Amino acid sequence: MTSIGGAASSGMVDWNLAVATATRLMRPGPDVSRDEARAVVAELRRHAEASEEHVRGFTRMGTAETHDTPLLVVDRPGWVRANVAGFRELLKPLLDKMQERRGSSPGNAVLGAVGGKVTGVELGMLLSFLASRVLGQYETFAPATRDLPAGANGGGRLLLVAPNIVHVERELDVEPHDFRLWVTLHEETHRTQFTAVPWLRDHLEGEIQSFLGETDVDPMTVLERVREAAQSLAGGRPEGEEGEEGRSFVEIVQTPAQREILGRLTAVMSLLEGHADFVMDGVGPAVVPSVAEIREKFQQRRAKGASRLDLALRKLLGLDAKLRQYRDGERFVRAVVEEVGMDGFNRVWTSPNTLPTKAEIAKPAEWITRVHRKTES
Repeated sequence: MTSIGGAASSGMVDWNLAVATATRLMRPGPDVSRDEARAVVAELRRHAEASEEHVRGFTRMGTAETHDTPLLVVDRPGWVRANVAGFRELLKPLLDKMQERRGSSPGNAVLGAVGGKVTGVELGMLLSFLASRVLGQYETFAPATRDLPAGANGGGRLLLVAPNIVHVERELDVEPHDFRLWVTLHEETHRTQFTAVPWLRDHLEGEIQSFLGETDVDPMTVLERVREAAQSLAGGRPEGEEGEEGRSFVEIVQTPAQREILGRLTAVMSLLEGHADFVMDGVGPAVVPSVAEIREKFQQRRAKGASRLDLALRKLLGLDAKLRQYRDGERFVRAVVEEVGMDGFNRVWTSPNTLPTKAEIAKPAEWITRVHRKTES
């Protein structure tokens, strides 16, 4: 197994062990022959290439020259390795801060016993859960590694998780070729957002680092959240013992500054996810014949989750918030486009000041008034 960066086994998390644990525990993919697997990969690559043109034409964003990010069609272990590399890069300032606090922490002896290896195992358990659910992802902050290339200008790569796409298309009983193109339209929209709007990545990273920089939490609290999720996944929480099951990792946040930053991040993520859904549905009828059936079945699957355990983990990991972001963001984009057209909506990408606030996501007319009416008066 390839190491994830340099001293991957040191510090608060043993990242290599997280990858190994996730790979060992993850569910097997759907039963496909080698020839079928090759055909799926080839088709996803074709759809991704076609999606670039569809998305650019519909959104009026970017050109072919703006794309410098690679497309990777991966299996579940490949998704885990890519995400661990991104997590390690993004969380490094926070983990370094937590590492410094270990010496003065009241729980230092316990933390020393737990160590990075146990944390790596527990993180791996969570990644194994997620690895079978993600269809695709634009990795905004991905650093390039020997096995995982990234964009030359600031990182980034587009991942399509082939076994998960095949699994869901079979589960929903939809036309495979249509479903594969439908998925790539959504993920290609994310790549277009970041490649066509040069300041967006740095702005988002700055907000996240500001959020993490405000974190003043005992390391044991963070490890306990990881442990709660891992125990839920392993069936370690007794039936009926709710505890703080509904709390997500981000809800460790207590400071006013963090709540303010989190509000801005929520608005941006709602915009990005909602825009991708809007584009996917806008392009869909012209190029995906069965889009209405796919959309209806996928929405039902997205909303209900697989089980009580799945719902509990979604809450703990913040995935229920992501579902709201799809819904609320799509409403915002649709309302703005209906009122001022696609070019009018695209003013949202002008600068950080034209991004919608959390309140404006819920009330699109307020964003239109702020961004359009004031500039036109």
